[in-house]
Amino acid sequence: QVQLVESGGGLVQAGGSLRLSCAASGSILRINVMGWYRQAPGKQRELVAVITSADSTNYADSVKGRFTISNDNAKNTVYLQMNSLKPEDTAVYYCNANYRSSRDGPDFRSWGQGTQVTVSS
Repeated sequence: QVQLVESGGGLVQAGGSLRLSCAASGSILRINVMGWYRQAPGKQRELVAVITSADSTNYADSVKGRFTISNDNAKNTVYLQMNSLKPEDTAVYYCNANYRSSRDGPDFRSWGQGTQVTVSS
């Protein structure tokens, strides 16, 4: 089992910045993809940004140009730098990892517990 521990959420004014971190620990042979999703009240969880082990990235259109995802493969950690935050970015942000624990085993997916990001207008 792999645990994902998030940090860095909080309250910020519109236009401000926050940096989220997510560290994976446990039985990890290889992390294929790590990313961030978010869920606002009354809405479905949506993809924010993902990054592969080869550093290929993908972003939701709503955050392109404002958010940057990066990783430290040696530390099994992913970061989300969020700039120019808007009230509509308010949500619980969840870390996600797609990983493999053994060479011939299946891929698994784990979620973090979530961290609240609140952007005031």
